[in-house]
Amino acid sequence: MELRQLEYLVAIAEEGNFTRAAARVHVTQPGLSAQIAVLERELGQTLFHRGRHGAALTETGHAVLAHARDALAATRRIRTTADEYAGLLRGEVRLGFVSGAANSEFDIPRILAAFRHDHPQVRVSLSEDGSEAMTAALVSGDLDIAIIGLTGAELPPGVSTDIVLDTAVVAAVAADDTHLPQRQITLERLAREPLICLSPGTGIRGAFQRACDAAGLAPDIAYEAAAPPLLIRLAAHGLGVAIVPEPSTDEAATGVRILRIVKPSLRGQLALAAGRSQDQTPATKVLLGQLRIALKR
Repeated sequence: MELRQLEYLVAIAEEGNFTRAAARVHVTQPGLSAQIAVLERELGQTLFHRGRHGAALTETGHAVLAHARDALAATRRIRTTADEYAGLLRGEVRLGFVSGAANSEFDIPRILAAFRHDHPQVRVSLSEDGSEAMTAALVSGDLDIAIIGLTGAELPPGVSTDIVLDTAVVAAVAADDTHLPQRQITLERLAREPLICLSPGTGIRGAFQRACDAAGLAPDIAYEAAAPPLLIRLAAHGLGVAIVPEPSTDEAATGVRILRIVKPSLRGQLALAAGRSQDQTPATKVLLGQLRIALKR
């Protein structure tokens, strides 16, 4: 029995198809089928029902699958332990971030390039999603590290955070708008305007909605978009009032006027988040440490 045969077994079980499983493990379909046949002969049992529409585990296959996964997990732990003693990092780190986080203020590409230079055998996979979805992914183990927006709501147990950005949440209106105040606006007055907001599940949107809920307000959300620069451009064309993190001077010059939100004032926070430390691989711990150093101010 070989580890590659167990890997093939798991791939077929998860894909439900020999052809897709072969593509996943980067072997030919006949080669994969031949190795599974060898394993079945060694065990003296059929592991899959083969059919025109795919492959399904037999009763024996279901029983064997759990042990195959355990064996592969144990192999990964052995490699990780050996690598730790050798001072070598390998494997994969899954990093997620909210839209707009990988900008010039947070030069994530530069950080990743330095990490890759020092640890060329570690693969870093990137994804972009809403803060709520990424928090759930940290809990489930589908992400290792994430840059998320905080809403003020309590985070699930096991998720740790380091604040990397704390900024005012402001309203952006078209520069030629004359019916709104010039410098600041109350939350109650703002809620009566057509609003341009980030998508649900993002930190800024969550913080704004929590403030409205606390005040008994039902804001009119006219448009939603994924990134603050787009919200500002929509506001510049008079499509509504954008709720955004306080922009830089250059961003504020793109045809909008910035109003402070008062009664109450709102803050937006970005955080570097990770799952439980005992579940983190050595590669995850090293990248997390480098991100903390580079992003925290």
